[in-house]
Amino acid sequence: MKGESGVLLFIGNVESPAQYRDNCYKWRQDGNWLYFFGLEEPAFAAVIDLDNGSETIYADDYSVDDIIWTGPMPTVASLAEKVGVAHSAPSAQLDRDIAQAMANGRKVHFLAVSRYYNALRLSQLTGIDPMAAFSCGKKGSPVASEALTRAVIEMRLVKEDIEIEHIDAACDLGYAMHTAARRGIRLGRIEQEIVGEMEGVTLSGGFGPSFQTILTQHGEIFHCHSHECLIDPDRLMVIDAGAETNSHYASDFTRTYPTSGRFTPRQRDIYQIVYECNELAYNMIAPGIPYRDCHLAANRHMLERLSELKIVHGDIDDMMQLGIAGLFMPHGLGHNMGIECHDMEDLGENLVGYDPDQQRSDQLGHCSLRMARRLRPGNVITDEPGIYFIPALIEQWKREGTDRGHVNYEKLAREYYDFGGIRLEDDILVTSDGARRLGSKRLPIAPDEVEAAMAEDKALFEASR
Repeated sequence: MKGESGVLLFIGNVESPAQYRDNCYKWRQDGNWLYFFGLEEPAFAAVIDLDNGSETIYADDYSVDDIIWTGPMPTVASLAEKVGVAHSAPSAQLDRDIAQAMANGRKVHFLAVSRYYNALRLSQLTGIDPMAAFSCGKKGSPVASEALTRAVIEMRLVKEDIEIEHIDAACDLGYAMHTAARRGIRLGRIEQEIVGEMEGVTLSGGFGPSFQTILTQHGEIFHCHSHECLIDPDRLMVIDAGAETNSHYASDFTRTYPTSGRFTPRQRDIYQIVYECNELAYNMIAPGIPYRDCHLAANRHMLERLSELKIVHGDIDDMMQLGIAGLFMPHGLGHNMGIECHDMEDLGENLVGYDPDQQRSDQLGHCSLRMARRLRPGNVITDEPGIYFIPALIEQWKREGTDRGHVNYEKLAREYYDFGGIRLEDDILVTSDGARRLGSKRLPIAPDEVEAAMAEDKALFEASR
């Protein structure tokens, strides 16, 4: 923030009541607060003075009435000292200090927020419209400090060695989580049973799931959080789930499994394409490569292979220009990873995922690409191509002629409306000379590997009965 003056205001998360005030949802600290201050206590705030370099943490010490419920707690001053902040003050002092700064004509810099309390607190402190404090999806908050936002993004995009160690650990926990899920796939079970087993792994070894688990035999629904279905034969089960360590770094993996343990020929054909796209993108990753190029290359390969299956036809360049790949993959290739599963996206997707000279596309699929930037060593991203057959979307394109004659709607209606979807996802570190997949082990992903792993799982289960 070279050349800027004023104060930087950081607000941590508070506890959120579930049914009543003292019965709260599981509490999790704000990612930016964790990154800069690391304190895992609710209702904390901090101010950094850009002009004199001072730092102050604001919070209230626990009273005896609190300690009855919580047990002995450290003082705010001792917690501040622990993280190298010399000054602390009660919460009420924050209101006075911010009011004084504004009365003196000093700029108060703050970040976009994702929680209602933090928006209300910012409004109370600065007088802004609380709704304006929220990130407006792709563009970020119109009232947040762009200078502070860009500075934070620049710092957090490139992971330090210690951060990479924590993400590796999260990926190892995610590996165990997904392995438990795969081993739990047996005909006649309820999906919920598997979700319970895999989330139990994350709670035993870390903070818990890094986001709400997606496990479904309807892979065409991207964010399907319903788990009441029986496992049926000849379906594909998409499992998109990750783990969060106790240090709050995240993993995010997706695998797709044949519920019977073996792919049907039709399933294998589509799965092979997605697998090839995953490998192609990974092999392209290197410093200086725009991740958008990896996305487009995966799209092109997908269309070439779908053309071989006679699902689409015509000139590939024309199809790329028209965005035909978006019919089958309406999302981007990946996103940033770190303290959050979708790292920093509450600050605004365009600011986080796009270089200043890049423009976001408005085409289906391309418009949902969250990470397009030129890659740098230390970036951590996901590689998650997919192919989905979404009847409602296909029918809309057919009615509106969006495909300009490139899509074989008859074949889709006859063979793929009941297919579901396939997604494959790994977490990737950009290195000085290329990339590496994070975690000490990679989940089975090639079709033969998947079938072999599921056969071994079945044998182990039968032997244990």
